[in-house]
Amino acid sequence: MSPHGETLTAPEAPTAATPAADVARAASRTGGPAGRRRGRWAPYLFVGPAGLLFLAFSLVPIVIAVALSFQDTATLGDGQWVGADNYRTMLSDPLLRTALLNTLVFTVGTVPTAMAIGLALAVALNRPLPGRGLLRALFFVPMVAAGVVVGVIMSWIFNPDYGVANNALRSVGLEGLPWLTSPRTAMVTLVLVVVWTRIGFCMVIYLGALQSIPSELREAAAIDGASRWQRFRRLTVPMLAPTTSILLILNVVFSLQAFDVIYVMTGGGPGFSTTVLIQYVFRSAFADARMGYAAALGLLLVLILLVFTLLRQRATKKAEELL
Repeated sequence: MSPHGETLTAPEAPTAATPAADVARAASRTGGPAGRRRGRWAPYLFVGPAGLLFLAFSLVPIVIAVALSFQDTATLGDGQWVGADNYRTMLSDPLLRTALLNTLVFTVGTVPTAMAIGLALAVALNRPLPGRGLLRALFFVPMVAAGVVVGVIMSWIFNPDYGVANNALRSVGLEGLPWLTSPRTAMVTLVLVVVWTRIGFCMVIYLGALQSIPSELREAAAIDGASRWQRFRRLTVPMLAPTTSILLILNVVFSLQAFDVIYVMTGGGPGFSTTVLIQYVFRSAFADARMGYAAALGLLLVLILLVFTLLRQRATKKAEELL
């Protein structure tokens, strides 16, 4: 009884029919202010380490590069402010046009070739074959090898004097080739090496996509009289389209970032025949001591990579919608 004669009743305990949100609110109230503060800061504690790494190794270097791109300096120290002169120089730089053309040739040479061979290997190794697991591992090993190690080994293999490649040609009566010492063959050699390192990645991605295709579709097509080639062209290839679009953009990004193998094998030479854009950025900064101009070139490369990153995100989104 209350002092006014009213009957007091105890609050009802939550039952099984109580909504989950009401139970959660009740639980948060029991935690008090300290519990609410812990819940408010918990997401930031999880995101904090990744945010600090992004700030230290991505955002701050980009801000510094933007500032350097408006300066004429040979180091990271104070330089002379020149405004947009570095960007105007880019418009009339013949070496930049050469680097962009080499980048285009390198990308066109590596991307479709690696994807086509990777798809062929994936189709072949998706069937029950003896030693299939070992073959998959062997084809994937070059992808996990360090680029510097691959470059050193391939420089020895394609050495025009004592390399394995020319020794093999001479053993069958053919003349050796200037694999890395001629402008006509140096880029082709680099494309071959990079394709060899990348087909394992394409193969694994295509294998995962092939194994996600329902076997009932292939069986139905075979019952309808479709040949193996028709099943591949009219069934497999269309269903691999989302994976192909993602792989295409990823391989383009990989080719734009290819530096270590090119640097070790040719250094951008002979002449400028294998100097791609990222190689030209390095050369401008550390060989020509033009840090400001190199920063402007680096921002151009970042812009190109950003475009392809956005395309990759769109392709990934479309692929998820089709699943």
